[in-house]
Amino acid sequence: MSTAEANVEVANDPVPEPKGFDLTEGRNARVGDITVRRMLPLRLRRSVGAWCFIDHYGPMDVDGKTGMLVPPHPHIGLQTVTWLLAGDVLHRDSLGFEQLIRPGQLNLMTSGRGIAHAEVSPADHDPQLHGVQLWVALPDASRHVEPAFEHHGELPRTGLGGFAISVLLGELAGAGSMATTFSPIVGAQLSAAAGPASCVLPVRPDYEHVIFVVAGQAGVEGVRLHPGQLLYLPTGRREAAVAAPAGSTLMLLGGVPLGEQLLMWWNFVARTPAEISAATTAWQLGEFGPVGGYQGDPMQAPPLDVARLLKPR
Repeated sequence: MSTAEANVEVANDPVPEPKGFDLTEGRNARVGDITVRRMLPLRLRRSVGAWCFIDHYGPMDVDGKTGMLVPPHPHIGLQTVTWLLAGDVLHRDSLGFEQLIRPGQLNLMTSGRGIAHAEVSPADHDPQLHGVQLWVALPDASRHVEPAFEHHGELPRTGLGGFAISVLLGELAGAGSMATTFSPIVGAQLSAAAGPASCVLPVRPDYEHVIFVVAGQAGVEGVRLHPGQLLYLPTGRREAAVAAPAGSTLMLLGGVPLGEQLLMWWNFVARTPAEISAATTAWQLGEFGPVGGYQGDPMQAPPLDVARLLKPR
């Protein structure tokens, strides 16, 4: 290890957790044939700003394998954010959009009142797959908007202390994304690909934030992070000290606390059990529309769990 790398090496264990911080462990979940690290929602942390769902998958070898295979399924009341670090994924939806996404590009789908989509590895896909799937809850005033899809092949980029920063949503360190948002929010990737990095990251004090590692490791305000862990930073902070050795990548998500109780079930974000039930029935009746180009059966909704529906998140 070089001296430069040692200077940004994450602090040795044990590391005390700073007051007001919250470090949680994700859990493993299955999405199609893929095992993911699910870091939101969890029992101790349901949402951060409007961010309400975080899945991190890979890196995995999909050479000669099916790779990602998520059949057509519905969404209401949210935006889906697809972000890749390696590989390629083909998006198709009920609006008629078909889009191949590659690392560094953003797929943003606004479900609003209702949309269906499928995400699969193309037939001739890359041998590696690594990425995150994120959901943003639409605030009550906007959750019935018309569905829409955006693909951004180029995103705003900036640098700070050796970190290469890509801004997916919102604004960070002077760079602002053009992607559509419905509440004050930020989403960004920080990469130390070119070497060890260390900076004091400016953050909005009216935002709450989470940071998680998708490759390597990192230290945030003295807290050591590895993949599968989620560090929560409460409102009131104007900066966060971040360091990572070469080859590490981390994600920052944040926003103004939504202040609304969310009811999440299956692929839906709603406010009442009646809305969930209506959306489920609409899907079963085919009212979300077909996802053109997909060969195979759509996803079937699981049986409604009334007890779970009565627990707002």
